[in-house]
Amino acid sequence: MRRTLGAVLACLTALACRPAAPSGLTLLFYNRSPATALGGRSWAPDPDHSRIVMFDARLRPIASLTGPHLALPMAVATLGDYLLVSEQTGEGMILDTTGTVVREWESPFPVALYAAAGDRVIAARSPYRVPQLVAEPSTAPLFRVIDTLGRPLDGLATIHVPPTPFLTQITNAGAVTADARGDAIYYAPLARDQIVKYDRSGAPRWTTTRGIYPHESDPVFLPASGRGGELQLDAALVNIALVLGPNGRLYVLGADDSAAIALRVDVLDTATGAILTTRKLGPGETAVAVDARGRLVTFDATTLVAGSWGTKEREPFAPAFALPDSSGDTVTLARFEGLVTLVNFWASWCDPCREEFPHMSELYRTLDRRDFAIVAISDDVDRGKMLAFVREFRPPFPILVGGGRMKQVYRYRGLPYSLLLDRRGRVIKRIFGFGGAAEFQRLSMTIAKEIAGR
Repeated sequence: MRRTLGAVLACLTALACRPAAPSGLTLLFYNRSPATALGGRSWAPDPDHSRIVMFDARLRPIASLTGPHLALPMAVATLGDYLLVSEQTGEGMILDTTGTVVREWESPFPVALYAAAGDRVIAARSPYRVPQLVAEPSTAPLFRVIDTLGRPLDGLATIHVPPTPFLTQITNAGAVTADARGDAIYYAPLARDQIVKYDRSGAPRWTTTRGIYPHESDPVFLPASGRGGELQLDAALVNIALVLGPNGRLYVLGADDSAAIALRVDVLDTATGAILTTRKLGPGETAVAVDARGRLVTFDATTLVAGSWGTKEREPFAPAFALPDSSGDTVTLARFEGLVTLVNFWASWCDPCREEFPHMSELYRTLDRRDFAIVAISDDVDRGKMLAFVREFRPPFPILVGGGRMKQVYRYRGLPYSLLLDRRGRVIKRIFGFGGAAEFQRLSMTIAKEIAGR
C-alpha cells in the first residue's frame, strides 16, 4: 500500500502524469454529476447503480467499477493516474482504474465534495446532500485542503454566513473543481447565482453571475404551516456541477428555475470568467459531452448505458463467512449453496435496520425455502444488545454474530448493507441502506426472476 501511495504522489508531481482526454468525445456531466477523463476514457459516477462507468471516445460504455466501497458515488475527478471519488455521505476515495481502493477518508465537513488540485485535494460542502440546522462560525473556511492520504493541511477562503445561521450548510454547499496544477479553484454555490475563481491561496480572482434572478436572497425558513409541521425552506437551486473541459474551459451545469428541473450548461473563459456560450437542456438531454472542436453534444444518460455489456460475469461473494449463530453453532456460506440468498449486515443501534427487519421477515415467509434463504449478520460489539434486538423482532431466518469486525472485512460504507447471491454464491446485486417497501417489492421481483432462471 505504501509503495502504491508513493506512486500516487510521484505521479501527481510529474507533468507526464497529466490525464489524457479522449480524442473524440469527452463526457462532462452524467445526469447531475461531474465526469472526468483519464487514460483516453471518460469516467462517470452512476449512483443509481452504485458504480462508476467507463466510456470510450465514442461514449460507448465498456466497463464499470463496482464494490461495497461504492455505495452512492456522486462525483469523480482525475488525480494523477487515479480516480478521486466523492460519496454522497461525504467520504472520499482514491481508486485505481480497476476499482481497487488506494486510499479513503472521512469527510472534513458534515458532507464533503472533492476536487483534485495537483498534489492536493480540495474539499467543499457537498451540494448532493445538505444537512440542515448546522451552524458554523463566520471564520470557518469555505474549503478544506487535504493531502492524497486524506490528512488535513489547511483551510481556504471563508464561508458566507446567512441571516439564519442554521442555514450555513445550504448557503455554502456548492460545486467545486480545480486545475491540474492546483493553481486555480472554481466554486459555484448551490443556492446563489455566482461562479467564483480562487487562486491556490484562497484569494478570489473573479466572480461571474448570470442574472437568472432580478433579486437574490439567502435561503430562509418559511413560516410553519399548522401544528407540528416540518420546517420548509425557501431557496433557489442555481448551480449543480462544475467540470474543466479538455479545452481548458469551465463548464457549469446549472438550473434555469428555482427547483432545478430545467437545466442549462454555461461555458466560461477561465482567465476572465466571461460566459462564452449557454446551452439550455431539454428533458432527454441528461448527459453532456464536448467534442474535439469544443462543441457540446448531448445524450440521454439512460439510453447511453442501456444494454451495453451484455451478460457480465458475476463476482463471487468474498470472503466466505464461517460465523457462530446466536446458539454458538458455526454457520458457513457453503450451507446456502444451491439457494438464492440474501446476506444482510445489520446492528442493533442502526435505526434503518430496525425498519428493514419486518420487511425481510415478510420476504422470507413469502418465498419457498427450497429456493431462497436469508442470513443476517450482526455487527454489534455488545452481544447483549444484539440478543435483545433478536428477541424483539424474532426473525425467522438465521442470525450470525459478526462481533463488530464485519465492516473491516467486507468494507461496506454503512448499515444496513445487503447482497443478493445466486445459487453459486455470486453477487447479483448490492443494496445500500433501506429503501422502504418499494425497494423490497423490486427485490422480490428480482429474486423471483433469478429463481425461475435468467
